[in-house]
Order: sequence, then structure tokens, then C-alpha cells
Amino acid sequence: QVQLVESGGGLVQAGGSLRLSCAASGSFFMLNAMAWYRQAPGKQRELAATITKLGSTNYADSVKGRFTIARGSAKNTVYLQMNSLKPEDTAVYYCAAIDEISGAWNWGQGTQVTVSS
Repeated sequence: QVQLVESGGGLVQAGGSLRLSCAASGSFFMLNAMAWYRQAPGKQRELAATITKLGSTNYADSVKGRFTIARGSAKNTVYLQMNSLKPEDTAVYYCAAIDEISGAWNWGQGTQVTVSS
């Protein structure tokens, strides 16, 4: 079982930056892909960015060029650097990780990001 804890959310003005962090712990051998999803009020959860265990990345068109996903050296952490933030980036951001052995998806509790105009 994998526990994921996010941190780094907060309130920022449009054009500002935030860096989200997610640390994984628990009983697992290795994590496969990790990702950041987000869910704005009244909307469905959507993918923001993913990164595989080999470091390949993928971004939603809405964040491409502004957000950067990266994994820590121990591969149990994932970061999301968010620059040039817009009010439409306001959402709860969730960290997700796939267990390499079981294939199970694991989710964090979410961290609120609010961008004021």
C-alpha cells in the first residue's frame, strides 16, 4: 500500500509560481508512473502532467509550457513546478502513483491551489 502526501499549495496572484511536492511512503517495491491531477469546483478531475519511471513526461495542453513535472532522485517523490499561473489553474491538485507490481493507482488527499486575478 502506498501513502501519498502532497504539500506546497496556497494562494498566489496571477502570473506567480508555486511548487507542489508529493512524497510516497508505505509498503511498495517501486512506483511506476506518477502524475498530478486537478479538480476545479464543479468540474471533473483532469490530468495535468505525468512522468514515467524512466522520466518521460506528458502534459495537458492547458499547462504545457508553464508547468514542469519532475521526480526526485529516490523516485518516491514527484514535484510540479507551476509558473505563469492563471485564475483557471485554481483547483485541488492530487498526486497519483501507480504501484509497479500490483498496478494499483494510489491517490493523495489533495492540496488547494488558488490563483487570484
